[in-house]
Amino acid sequence: MIKNIILDFGDVLINLDKPATARAMLPYGFSGITPSLDQLFKDYEKGLLASSEFLDEVSTHFPDANREYLIQAWNAILLDFPEERLQFLEHLSSENQYKLFLLSNTNDLHMESVRQQIGMERYNRFKNSFDVFYLSYEMGMRKPDEEIFQFVLDQNHLMAEETFFVDDVRENTDAAARLGIRVWNLQVGQEDITQLKSRL
Repeated sequence: MIKNIILDFGDVLINLDKPATARAMLPYGFSGITPSLDQLFKDYEKGLLASSEFLDEVSTHFPDANREYLIQAWNAILLDFPEERLQFLEHLSSENQYKLFLLSNTNDLHMESVRQQIGMERYNRFKNSFDVFYLSYEMGMRKPDEEIFQFVLDQNHLMAEETFFVDDVRENTDAAARLGIRVWNLQVGQEDITQLKSRL
C-alpha cells in the first residue's frame, strides 16, 4: 500500500520550456552542452557554488552576454504553474492519506524566479502542501544519483515499497525503481499529475 508520494517539480507541477535557455544563448555562440558546462550546471544544482560564482563561470563561456541577460536566459526555461495542479496538490494534502514530498533538481536562481513569477501567496500554498520540501541545491545531491533517494527514505523512515515517485525524466524514475520505489515516468503533454490517483 502506498503511504508516501514524492513529486518532482519541473514539468510535473510547473511547466517548462527546456530548450529555452539554449535558444536564448544561440546569439552568443552557444552550440551545445560541453562537458565543462554540463559539470558546471550539475555542480550548481548541487549547491556546490553560489549564484554569483555560477554566473562568473558562465560569463567566461559567454563573455559578450551581460549578467542580467544570463539570468534572464537561465530562467527562460520556467513557464506557468497551472492553478488546477496547485489545487490538486492542496486537495491531496488536505486528505492526509499520504505523506507528501517534493524532490526537485533545481537551483537558487530558478527558485527565486519561481517565487517572483507566481507570487509569495501561491508559492507558500505550494510549499505548505508538502510534509517535506527537498531542493537539490540545499541538499548537496541531485537526481538521478541513488544517494538522494536513499537520503529521503532514511531521513523520513520510509519503506521503499510504500513510496511512489513521479518524475518526467526516465533516468530519475529508473534510479528510484532500483531502490524498490514505485514510480511513474510522467509523459509531458500526454499525462498530467492530476491523474495521479489512477496510477497509485
